[in-house]
Amino acid sequence: MATLIRSKISNVATSVSHKSQAKVSGMFARMGFQAATDDEAVGFAQCDDLDYEHRQGLQMDILKSDGSEEGGEPPLEGDTHYQRDGTGPLPPSGSKEEGVCAELSGQGKPRITAWEAGWNVTNAIQGMFVLGLPYAILHGGYLGLFLIIFAAVVCCYTGKILIACLYEENEDGETVRVRDSYVDIANACCTPRFPALGGRIVNVAQIIELVMTCILYVVVSGNLMYNSFPNLPVSQKSWSIISTAVLLPCAFLKNLKAVSKFSLLCTLAHFVINILVIAYCLSRAHDWAWDKVKFYIDVKKFPISIGIIVFSYTSQIFLPSLEGNMQNPKEFHCMMNWTHIAACILKGLFALVAYLTWADETKEVITDNLPSTIRAVVNIFLVAKALLSYPLPFFAAVEVLERSLFQDGNRAFFPNCYGGDGRLKSWGLTLRCALVIFTLLMAIYVPHFALLMGLTGSLTGAGLCFLLPSLFHLKLLWRKLLWHHVFFDVAIFVIGGICSVSGFIHSLEGLIEAYRTNSED
Repeated sequence: MATLIRSKISNVATSVSHKSQAKVSGMFARMGFQAATDDEAVGFAQCDDLDYEHRQGLQMDILKSDGSEEGGEPPLEGDTHYQRDGTGPLPPSGSKEEGVCAELSGQGKPRITAWEAGWNVTNAIQGMFVLGLPYAILHGGYLGLFLIIFAAVVCCYTGKILIACLYEENEDGETVRVRDSYVDIANACCTPRFPALGGRIVNVAQIIELVMTCILYVVVSGNLMYNSFPNLPVSQKSWSIISTAVLLPCAFLKNLKAVSKFSLLCTLAHFVINILVIAYCLSRAHDWAWDKVKFYIDVKKFPISIGIIVFSYTSQIFLPSLEGNMQNPKEFHCMMNWTHIAACILKGLFALVAYLTWADETKEVITDNLPSTIRAVVNIFLVAKALLSYPLPFFAAVEVLERSLFQDGNRAFFPNCYGGDGRLKSWGLTLRCALVIFTLLMAIYVPHFALLMGLTGSLTGAGLCFLLPSLFHLKLLWRKLLWHHVFFDVAIFVIGGICSVSGFIHSLEGLIEAYRTNSED
């Protein structure tokens, strides 16, 4: 009797398990995820076998065509690019159509070590925008410090899962790289219904973030110069115009070789400036206001702090090209760990020490709190770094715009902006100059560094660092994910979405309020 009861219970449990699995798989299949039952997996395996045989035939055709005599009929373009394992020949491409990412990840170029890759990530997440972190502590207190740590952990994780989306397993069970960029991942998620929609969304987000970064460089340049020389009869807007006049030659850039030589010098100068600020703060350690660090938050302004912190960690745009250019891509995870741990420690210490020194008087750009004797020297170095950093996001934004609107083959919205000899046409140069002027106008009418940084971080920073990587990871690798990976991805997507919406709304409200105040003044 006991054996019969156990047998019935086992049958019922198995039946319930199969039904629940079928319901979950059906639900996620309708959502577009790659969930599959055992029967469906058999179907996928059969399709893979047919697909493998088809590609073997195509590879034989390519080998035959490569060995044919000169003047023979070349293979079809679709045939040569069909192999997912990358064995097919690369398509011919012009120098202008590849963009910044292709320039970084081109074949035949020297590979970089894990230390060099880490240096590039450090440059992206330890830039000038750490100057706004003490302002985030002003409105977030200890929770702001926690968010600096939390954002580092989440951005490190989403960077890893974004790179995981570049890979798939081939027929032999080997993991191979089948995608090259953030745009490729987005397009793969939207295939087959909307094969180009995901790439366009990512391109728009990239353009917004890159252009906003350029605007922030102009804003911080005008702000720093105005506060360095307050006795001069020159307003902050005038300083922004002067800075833009210096930046106007960026419209003539053909590549980044002219400015790349300054990147190391700028980064070293920025570290020296951070050390100077921390040294000054340590000299006033006896006056630190520990009682000013709050356990409660300013509900209205704290979401702005979230955007500031998130924006200071954005590097996901460059990670696919960076990982593809490494000598040993297996070291990518380790590199991400130590770069984000170092960034977390340095940012947390810098923000806390600076806030303890000035407490409630902390300004949007922390160097504005320095004494006038030190402020002018430090700010001039910072302005030089900002002006030398401007060409990189500007050139990247121009490349994305040109590739999307002017060079996308038959799908381009406008005629090619380059002539047959590869030179930029006059109207193309005019558009570049207009982009520089646009960054100036935004900096003049919205001269608020922290609010702009919070708005950008909430809008595109959270999207590119939190929302899209977790969504793409679920979409492309659903069948291979463990339950805790699914939990992390869903949690990051939900929390990131809430923070993004609230931060965007409060940053926008802050900008409107600041604009009204300036109008009244």
